[in-house]
Amino acid sequence: MSDRPPVDRGAFRDAMSRWATGVSVVTAHADGTDAGLTVNAFLSVALDPPSVLVALTQDVDTLPVLEKSGAFAVSVLAAGQRPVSDRFAQAIPTAEKFRGIPVHRGSTGAPLLDGALASLECRVARIFPVYDHRFVIGEVERIERGPDGAPLLFFRSGYAVEGPDGTVRLPAPRPPR
Repeated sequence: MSDRPPVDRGAFRDAMSRWATGVSVVTAHADGTDAGLTVNAFLSVALDPPSVLVALTQDVDTLPVLEKSGAFAVSVLAAGQRPVSDRFAQAIPTAEKFRGIPVHRGSTGAPLLDGALASLECRVARIFPVYDHRFVIGEVERIERGPDGAPLLFFRSGYAVEGPDGTVRLPAPRPPR
């Protein structure tokens, strides 16, 4: 046991909000069920073989579908896809998340979000628990390149905004509490 006091969760959250991240949606399909959720805990792991990691909380409804199918897709969202990110971040039934969202099927059956900057279809290579999350490593089997454009970014607990000239403005700092 450490003699150090525990890190304040609010201070940790504030510190991490200063790390700009891209926004993506992880999707999976098994037994006629689609599932998906917004994540920013997504990163490349290796080039050989091409692989990625996504971190999912253990209680999300997407995890059992992903585990059953053995496959998933990651759609990297464009700046104009904030409503898609917001929808998939909600704790609503999975069928409701997909209602009215244009998708097409990848080779694994996972839904790929139309308009995404890129989509990566992956086979699950490994899943392991880390605290209250599951880290999912996937080997990339197929890449679909979408339109060129600015990414959807999340910074300081808010979304960046794309200007008419294609530049991206980050959210302004919040006043101190």
